Amino acid sequence: MRKIYVIGIGAGDPDHLTLQAAKSIGRTNVFFLIDKGETKQSLIDLRERIIRAYAHPHKRIIEGRDPDRDRTPADYTGTVADWRYRRSLVFEELIAANLKEDEIGAFLVWGDPSLYDSTIAILDEILARGEQTFEYEVIPGISSVSALAAKHRIGLNRVGQPYQVTTGRRLAEGWPEGVDDVVVMLDAQQAFTAHPDAEIYWGAYVSTEDELLASGKVADVGDEILKTRAAARERHGWIMDTYLLRRNTQD
Repeated sequence: MRKIYVIGIGAGDPDHLTLQAAKSIGRTNVFFLIDKGETKQSLIDLRERIIRAYAHPHKRIIEGRDPDRDRTPADYTGTVADWRYRRSLVFEELIAANLKEDEIGAFLVWGDPSLYDSTIAILDEILARGEQTFEYEVIPGISSVSALAAKHRIGLNRVGQPYQVTTGRRLAEGWPEGVDDVVVMLDAQQAFTAHPDAEIYWGAYVSTEDELLASGKVADVGDEILKTRAAARERHGWIMDTYLLRRNTQD
C-alpha cells in the first residue's frame, strides 16, 4: 500500500520542524510541491531547503501548479468548493503518475495541517472517488497562531476564558459571541479597524526573515499596521499575516 505524509513544517523558521516531521521526511521517497506562482517562490524555497536538509539522497521532487482562484467571489463557499475540486485533480494526477506501490509520498504543509489548510480534505476527496488507493498520516506542526503568541510573549486565552480562531471575512460580519479574545487569519479586509478599543497583537511573515510585528490599542497602531501591511504586500507580492484581538472584559 502506498502511503502519504501530510507534514506540518511550521510557520517559516526551519527550526520549527519537529523530530517527528524530520524523521518522516527522511522516510519519504517522493515530495509533492505545489507551485503558487513566482510571487510565492519563497514558500517553495523553504520546502526545498528542508528537503535538502532531512531527505535521503534518492528522493524525488515533483511539482504541480496550483489552480487559480478568485479571492473576492460573490459565492465564497461555492468558489472554494470548485477550487478544492480542481486542486484535488492536480493532486490525484501527481500521485497516480509518480507514487509507486510501497513508496511514501509527502506534502509539506505550511504551519499545521489542521488549521486553514485544504490538504487533508483534498486527500479524502481523492480517496472517495476510488481511483487511487493509499493511506495517509498527518504530522502536526507549529502554526502561525502559536508562533504569533510566542513572538508577542502572550497567552491566547485568559484565565478561565475561551478564545476563537476565525477569518477576517467572519470578523467583518461582527465580533463573535461569547468570546473576548479572537485570533484572526486570512484578513484581506483588515476587519480589525472596526474595533478601535481592542488590543491587537499583529504579525506578518512570522518566524521568517521578513517578520513584521506590532501591538497596542487598535486606535493607536491600526493605521501604522495598514501602512506596513500595504508596503509589505507591494514588496513581496503577497502577505501572510495573523493577529489576536483582545477586548477589555470590563466593557
